[in-house]
Amino acid sequence: MLYELNVNLDNRSYPIKIGYDLLMEAGKILFKEGLKGNCLVIADNNTSIFYDELRSSLDSNNINSTLTVVDSGENSKSLAQLKKLYSHCIKAKLDRQSFIIALGGGVIGDLAGYVSATYLRGIDFIQIPTSLLAMVDSAVGGKTGVNLDEGKNLVGSFHQPKLVLSDLKTLKSLPNREFIAGMAEVIKYGIIYDKNLFSRIEESFNEITAKNENSSLLAEIIGRCCEIKAEIVSKDEKENDLRAILNFGHTVGHAIENKSGYSSSMIHGEAISIGMVFAAEVSCTCFDLSMDDVNRIKKILTNVGLPICYKSLGWNELKEVINIDKKTVNGKAHFVLASKIGDVSIGHVVDDEILENTWNKINE
Repeated sequence: MLYELNVNLDNRSYPIKIGYDLLMEAGKILFKEGLKGNCLVIADNNTSIFYDELRSSLDSNNINSTLTVVDSGENSKSLAQLKKLYSHCIKAKLDRQSFIIALGGGVIGDLAGYVSATYLRGIDFIQIPTSLLAMVDSAVGGKTGVNLDEGKNLVGSFHQPKLVLSDLKTLKSLPNREFIAGMAEVIKYGIIYDKNLFSRIEESFNEITAKNENSSLLAEIIGRCCEIKAEIVSKDEKENDLRAILNFGHTVGHAIENKSGYSSSMIHGEAISIGMVFAAEVSCTCFDLSMDDVNRIKKILTNVGLPICYKSLGWNELKEVINIDKKTVNGKAHFVLASKIGDVSIGHVVDDEILENTWNKINE
C-alpha cells in the first residue's frame, strides 16, 4: 500500500487506499471492512476487463458478485440507464446488506453511486476508480448523479462510499487522451489549494504523464490530490461553502460538454481545461489574478496536452446552459475566481459583458 488516508465524516467516514495490484487484494480488504453477501459490479465496456481479477478476489472471500456492463461515455448517465440498473439490482438479489461496486471512471462512479443511494432507499457502495480523473476527484466526496437533456448532474445525491480503492495498475490500460484529460483535475487542485503542487506539476509534467504505474511521483501526486479533496469534503460535505472551490472552471466546462452533446469530440477533462482558462482570464479582469499566473495556467495545460480554447461554440450558446447550471442562483451564475495560484474564492457574480468578452478573447 502506497497511500492510505481517511475522509473524516463522523459515522460516514471512510478510507482511501492507493497502491499497485489492489484488485488482487480487494476481496480481503472489503471483508475486513465488514462487507459481505451479494454485490453488483457496475462497469463499462472498457473497464469490464478488470472484472475477472476482481471476481477472483471477491470469490476467495465469500463475496458473491454479479457484473453488469453499460456503454462507456457520459450518455450512460441517464434516467433510462438508471431504470435498467435498478432491474439488474433485483436480478442480482441485492438486499439492504448488499452493496454495489463502481468499477470504472467518473461516469461509472456517478451512476453506480446514485443507484446505490436510491435503491432500497440506500445501500453501501465501493469506488474502484480506473481513470486518473476518478482517482483524484470524482471517486472521493460522495457526489453521485445523472444528467438531464438540459444539463449535467441535475439529478443526484450526496452518498458517501464505504471505501475508495485505487489500483494504479489500471491506469496502464487507460487511453492516453483519457489520462491527459484527468490531468486537468490534478492541475485544478494546484490552482485552488496548493501552489507547491502546481509548481511540482510544472517541473515534472513529463514524468507524471509518462503513465508509468511504478512511478512514485505519480502515486505521490494522486495521493496529494486525494488529501486535498478529503480535507475539503471533511470540512464541507454538502457544498455549503468551501467545497464549492472544487468547481473552478466547471461552470463553463460543463456547459461545453452539454453543447457538445457529451460526445467524444470534447471529453470532461478537456472541457474543464478550457473552463479553467476562462475562469483564470475572468479572475485577471475583475479580481486579483496576475497575468503572469494566467499565463502559467495556460502554459501548464498546454504542456500536458490539454486544449485552452474552443472556437466551435459562441457565448450565447453556452449562456443558455450556464443559466440552468445547478450552481446558478436567482438566474445568475456564481463563479469561482482566483486571486493567485493556490488561492480562490466562491460566489462571484460577473457582468455578462465581461463573460462574453472573455469567451471571445480566449477564442481569438
